[in-house]
Amino acid sequence: MNKLLLVDGSNLLFQMFFGMPARIVNAQGKAIQGTLGFVGALRKIIRMTSPTHLAVLFDGEHENERTALNADYKANRPDYSQTPEEETPFSQLPDVYAALDYMGIPHAETKTCETDDWMASYAEQLPEGWDLVISSFDSDFFQLISPRVSVLRYRGEKTMIHTPETIQEKFGILPQQYADFKSLTGDSADNIRGARHVGPKTAAWLLSIYGSLDGILQNVTSIPKPAIREALLQDSDHLRTNYRLIKLTGAHALPFAPEDLIFTPKDHTTTEILKGIGLR
Repeated sequence: MNKLLLVDGSNLLFQMFFGMPARIVNAQGKAIQGTLGFVGALRKIIRMTSPTHLAVLFDGEHENERTALNADYKANRPDYSQTPEEETPFSQLPDVYAALDYMGIPHAETKTCETDDWMASYAEQLPEGWDLVISSFDSDFFQLISPRVSVLRYRGEKTMIHTPETIQEKFGILPQQYADFKSLTGDSADNIRGARHVGPKTAAWLLSIYGSLDGILQNVTSIPKPAIREALLQDSDHLRTNYRLIKLTGAHALPFAPEDLIFTPKDHTTTEILKGIGLR
């Protein structure tokens, strides 16, 4: 059985850069905490999943087509343009790329879409007989989960791997309903406002009856609770826009063919990798 591990590189770098207990510098005075954390976490993720194929994908700097749908999309994210470069995760990106090259792991930056779209495209286009593990803290990937697609959220010893069963248990919905669910409840991380009076339990209840956001809006007049019915009627256009922002379609060209991503584990320690790229 082939198992492809796709790591959301930007997500992991930010997690490690801001999650390390202190700024760490090497003997030359160069900050390396993001790279150190990234390499260490990646090695642990690999051990947890034992992939046969592996790639790390990063978001490039380019216009985001989703902001054309809603200018508020991700508008709450920090603006690093006024921050000294050495205080941003991007300053350590070249070292992360060098470490991945040293480890023999293919990596790529998006040029016309988001990493989410590439992940969805792999999930949709993966050959029969392959399993896919997506490593990211971005919950948007929950909508891609299936019997052969899982999502790993790395937190050291508290790491969780999400499957169809865990999504059902946690939210009371099927993974394929997650984009509908999130359209209704909103997503503060991406600055997406949900429907008024609709929290997670109400969203799950509506989806259990009507199946999808579209089904809910087509039958909105039959919803027995007046406050929810009126909120959905008033917010219907906004909720449809939410769905277009959140739904991952998998229609993008793949940066690498899956069969070209063969991974051969190397017994390098994190220190050896950093030495190999001149950081130790």
